[in-house]
Amino acid sequence: MLQSASTLAQDFQGKAYYFSKTTMDLSQWTRGRQISEQQKKQMMERMRPWLEKTYILTFNKEESIYKEDEKLEAPGSGGGMSMWGNSFSAGPQYKNVKTKTFLQDQEFFGKKFLITEELEPLEWKMSSESKKIGNYTCFKATALKPSTDVNWLRRSRRNSEAEKKSDSTNTEKENKETVETEEEEVEMIEVVAWYTPQIPVNQGPGEYWGLPGLILEVSAGNVTMLCSKIVLNPEDKEDIDKPKKGDVVTKSEYNKIITERMEQMRANRGRGRRY
Repeated sequence: MLQSASTLAQDFQGKAYYFSKTTMDLSQWTRGRQISEQQKKQMMERMRPWLEKTYILTFNKEESIYKEDEKLEAPGSGGGMSMWGNSFSAGPQYKNVKTKTFLQDQEFFGKKFLITEELEPLEWKMSSESKKIGNYTCFKATALKPSTDVNWLRRSRRNSEAEKKSDSTNTEKENKETVETEEEEVEMIEVVAWYTPQIPVNQGPGEYWGLPGLILEVSAGNVTMLCSKIVLNPEDKEDIDKPKKGDVVTKSEYNKIITERMEQMRANRGRGRRY
């Protein structure tokens, strides 16, 4: 008996393991203060659990889920920075390239959200440039995408500048217009992806997809994701379940919620309240 295309799509499954690394300009954190190489090293060690992570992409022909490979940390490792970073780290991300569905299970300081979006394709520019990643031949593709994440360092600098302007000769109306103009700016990020036609699925890590083969490497802004291991048709297959719990919001609505919360916390700290 012949199986339907949908059944075949569900029967095929693979797992890809990615190492994600985020680079950080420490001068943005130190606000121009000179710090020693030893201090820089200590800061990077504290931030490492937030900046370097391992993820697993479980996929079939139509669906995938991308989530962090969580490891048990030693007591005290990462400290407050790890707790802070986990509040902003992306939760499990589900994609269905057939129904164009994107779902993300996200928790923010104890409150659960379900980010729901239509899966928008990037306008990939294909290239004949190739390279090997492991045993797979990969081809290069590039695209531009608007940043959908909140840049807290840039926002902090913007707030500081707005506060300085409010103490100068600028009028309140001028300050308001300046902030509104800046908030309307959308940062465009160049995405460089490497995909392999040897695994002909329309999938990739995180929000990336839409190429004629599994994406094994992505560089976007200060983040690089590189596949280190692939397992095709594992003996123990895993259900690819849609995230279901949490308040349903769009990405922009979620960003607005966390931005307002962080601005509120910042204002309270400015008044000397402890958190």
